[in-house]
Amino acid sequence: MTHEHEDVVFDEAWWDGRYNESERIWSGKPNAQLVAEVAGLTPGSALDVGSGEGSDAIWLAEQGWQVTGVDISKVALARAAEHARERGVTVDWLHTDLTEVAPTTKFDLVTAHFFHLQSPDGNQLLHRRLASAVAPGGTLLIVGHSPQDMHTVETRPKSPFMYYTAQQVEAVLEPGDWTVVVSEARPRTINGMSMHDEVLRAQRR
Repeated sequence: MTHEHEDVVFDEAWWDGRYNESERIWSGKPNAQLVAEVAGLTPGSALDVGSGEGSDAIWLAEQGWQVTGVDISKVALARAAEHARERGVTVDWLHTDLTEVAPTTKFDLVTAHFFHLQSPDGNQLLHRRLASAVAPGGTLLIVGHSPQDMHTVETRPKSPFMYYTAQQVEAVLEPGDWTVVVSEARPRTINGMSMHDEVLRAQRR
């Protein structure tokens, strides 16, 4: 989300319009932190939140995970399904808004990358819902844009509500229920630009 207007509502209609602007928005490659954090895990069931055009969900399926990919945009999901067919993998694509409906199934992996809502309370509610969907022994992986990049990276939105730290995500977890594996702002370079990903990975006990 690189738009700076705070009066924009990032709802289904907005995202459908965004995806209709071009044939492909994202790179088609899985997010770097997903690969780094999940590559060593034993495949099981996975929930990929905010699947977009499907690159993360498809990569997980290629690693042997049984994947449910969720997105608010029907346009994005149709595109993701097409990409999955091209790659020869099966993903269960689900059109829903997880800000309105909490997951009812437990997963061995719940992952969300750069899924930012328009208020701190909204982000906290979403993170609690995602944590509740992790099965015992399962992994929660949430990656977001770092607040420290808001004024230093040109492509980052300039609205504070679009950011959270790994520690803020960690704070919504019940300490006795979780082992935090990673909680940090991790540097990354893209096209010569230095930036940071907020990475929270935790395992339910």
